[in-house]
Amino acid sequence: MKKLILLLLIVVVSSSYAQIKMQGIVKDSIGSPLELANVIAINQESNALESYAVTNDKGKYILSLGKNGTYKIQVSYIGLKSINEVITTKETDITRDFTLMPDNALDAVELTYEMPVTIKGDTLIYNADSFKNGSERKLEDVLEKLPGVEINENGQIEVEGNTVQKLMVNGKDFFDGDTKLATKNIPSNAVDKIQVLRNYAEVGQLSGVQNNQNNVAINIKLKEGKENFWFGDVTAGAGQAPSPNDELYLVQPKLFYYSPKYSINFISDLNNIGEVALTNRDIRGFGGGFRLPSRTSGTNINLGNNGLGGLTNIADAQEVTTKLATANFSYSPNKALDLSGFVILNSSRLRTREENFIDYIEIEDDPTTPIDESAQLPPDEATVQQGREATNQIVAKLSAVYKPNFNNQLDYDVLARVSDDEERQNLVSSIVGNTDQINAVKPYSINQNLNYYFTLNEDNIFALEVQHLLSDEDPFYNALLVNDPTNNNEPDPNDRDAFDTTASGLGLDLDQFGYDINQSRRVKSNKLDAKLDYYNILNAKSNINLTLGTIFSNQKFDSNIFQFLDDGTRLDPTPNITGLDGNLLSASNNNVDYTFSDVYLGVHYRFKTGKFTFTPGVSFHAYSNQNTQLGNNFKDNFFDVLPDFEALIQFKKSESLTFNYRMLNTFTDVTNIAEGLVLNNFNSIQYGNSELQNALSHNLSLFYRSFNLFNYTNVFARISYNKNIDQIRSLTNFESVIRTNSFFNSQFADETFTASGRVQRTFGKIRASLFANFNYSKLNQFIQGSQSLNENYIQTYSPEIRTNFREAPNVRLRYSLTVRDNDQGTNSTRFITRTPSIRFDAYIWNSVTFITDFRYSEQDNGQQIESFKTWDASLRYRKDRDAKWEYSLRASNILDIDSNISNNASNISVFSSETFIQPRFITLRLTYTL
Repeated sequence: MKKLILLLLIVVVSSSYAQIKMQGIVKDSIGSPLELANVIAINQESNALESYAVTNDKGKYILSLGKNGTYKIQVSYIGLKSINEVITTKETDITRDFTLMPDNALDAVELTYEMPVTIKGDTLIYNADSFKNGSERKLEDVLEKLPGVEINENGQIEVEGNTVQKLMVNGKDFFDGDTKLATKNIPSNAVDKIQVLRNYAEVGQLSGVQNNQNNVAINIKLKEGKENFWFGDVTAGAGQAPSPNDELYLVQPKLFYYSPKYSINFISDLNNIGEVALTNRDIRGFGGGFRLPSRTSGTNINLGNNGLGGLTNIADAQEVTTKLATANFSYSPNKALDLSGFVILNSSRLRTREENFIDYIEIEDDPTTPIDESAQLPPDEATVQQGREATNQIVAKLSAVYKPNFNNQLDYDVLARVSDDEERQNLVSSIVGNTDQINAVKPYSINQNLNYYFTLNEDNIFALEVQHLLSDEDPFYNALLVNDPTNNNEPDPNDRDAFDTTASGLGLDLDQFGYDINQSRRVKSNKLDAKLDYYNILNAKSNINLTLGTIFSNQKFDSNIFQFLDDGTRLDPTPNITGLDGNLLSASNNNVDYTFSDVYLGVHYRFKTGKFTFTPGVSFHAYSNQNTQLGNNFKDNFFDVLPDFEALIQFKKSESLTFNYRMLNTFTDVTNIAEGLVLNNFNSIQYGNSELQNALSHNLSLFYRSFNLFNYTNVFARISYNKNIDQIRSLTNFESVIRTNSFFNSQFADETFTASGRVQRTFGKIRASLFANFNYSKLNQFIQGSQSLNENYIQTYSPEIRTNFREAPNVRLRYSLTVRDNDQGTNSTRFITRTPSIRFDAYIWNSVTFITDFRYSEQDNGQQIESFKTWDASLRYRKDRDAKWEYSLRASNILDIDSNISNNASNISVFSSETFIQPRFITLRLTYTL
């Protein structure tokens, strides 16, 4: 492996050094330097684009050319006559200036090649073909080759440090801007231009009164001939699994149609090899473009999530079977009306296996005092967990945008979700024994959004945003635990079953041959979020914004714990667990009605002076929240003032620094307020607090970005600090390995600090980058009646070098180093993870594509080193670039690694985990391109 990496580095370095530099100044007829002039070098022998440059503010350009070659140099600038000149390189660098003359006839010399990258205002335009070498198949293969663009680990697109919020194709939303569906499925050969829209404003009327410097959208322009007829591809594949009775299959039709008036997209996926277009987690987080009207109000209310909490990552499953069908449409019956929508149908089946060893750490209030025996945590525990997940999901959305003229725009959206999820697990614990569990839920939600934007005149703009959410969740939980009823009266607790003490606290019948515990829950949420904005434009450099808004939320929560006895009868237990106030909790059921409201008035003043834009603001809030449960009513009404401030320094169009401060009030959901017992699972029990208050936080951030087209250097850096006051925390008590959590407002502040950044530079055909991230958190933990401070430090450094040759093979070398430190006074842990990886792709003989990806990861916990390897490869044959048929052979997990071992630490334990994954899969595939 090391020899291969060294050889590839030698090839890369030697390729880069076999270059000479051509540089100079581009001026106009009166000798003034021209910024953003385009300079292209075309290899006369291969007729291929060799190098390109964009002049800086001093008119300077730099080209990297091969020695002893002949090149056609093309220099162009809008409105001036282009220059074509042939030069021959020797062994030394060249200095050459160009002067462009006026072109009144505008009959510029036709360029043989388009510039790979151009700028028009705030739009950065990439010519996709300039970055292709023939090995690309999908949009993501092109995007990750573009300077300034990254595909992160979650499959989302990042541009200059900002996550892309919207993706369009020919100006029409693609599945409401979901970037992962686009990058994984749009064929690369259909892409002509990739337009990065910086400072993107979804509503044109508000573009001049809001700061949109961190809003980025991407528009994919299709090639001519890819409009007004169907395009896409259909892939079918098969293979033999390691088990002789199992066969692998894959069917993936992906069809697209675009015209000026309407578009239709179909993406389907049926396979059992774990290649999914969207994971269950992706679909759960699919927002459909919805944004809360109150997102900048200073108030955040969490409605909670009562679905399956532990959805498995596809990469951590032993078996994966998925069925996905999606459709997206857009239709413009006239210039004033746009209709669009989508539907996603997903069904997946997963099988998992995980083995864990948990070492609970000691807790103490003060390092100088001895540890109180009552504060001891459970004994070490080894577990083997096997599970099956079955998920069926439907997500559908319909949208309408009516814009009769520039002064009026009306938007309406409705998004519906329905799912049917079930998880079955068998857990074998060295402490508790054998336990079978079932989690099942069939939730639904309907989210509606209505926006109206009205420009009265050039100085007065109104914006109304209203959003309503209705959701219903009905999780059900069942656990079957072993029990020996004959040892209930043993004087030594170690001679009794581990769950007996908890069962007694829950009020269960201990004289049963097994504990059959059940819990039914129902959470109904109804939330209205609305605001009316008024913008008054005072002059060309300042405006004032007045906001009147409200948030109203009502949640109804019912839960009931019950036990099925050996004779089939049902027992509704009476618990005898002591609460925070020292009184016994008398309820194993809940019936809670929780209402929250916020009426607020916000004032913001935005003004520009030179390179600076300042936006100070303040919001005045009248809060009211009350809950009724167990015959009691708790009410809390109060007023609060929340300031915020933003400052923007625009050094250049592509260089800025933004500072942001915001004070935020966060309110909890109904499950933390419910005072009756709630089972998260058999070994995690919680009860709430009806008098919980809001948490107040101070949030500061500083963000710098710079993209230099002259030397193709992309830099971004972000620093953020967060301090939480009166944070809602939990007090954890243990009985053996069974934990009970109760909630309260902590008097101790929690803090987090994060710094991250990336530097990226392109040197001809080589791109180098370095990403670094540092995270520090100081959290107060409350366990067994003790308070202690938990400090975490996480450092990540990731250098990368990659090539983008058109003819030669390409390589990507990446190294990642992560150091995790967890400090709890006398207890501290350190985990060091090192992950080198190499990706090699070659397009040879104009017909064969070979791609291989190898990754090695090792983790050092100071006592032992665990390693994990992944190796995938594919070999594809297509007669030529325009051929309809492609044949491919693909292999995943070539080394047939059966599990991944990792170590980590939490605030109460250090644990190692062995996760079993899918075996080696080899498939033969056939793809037909429309």
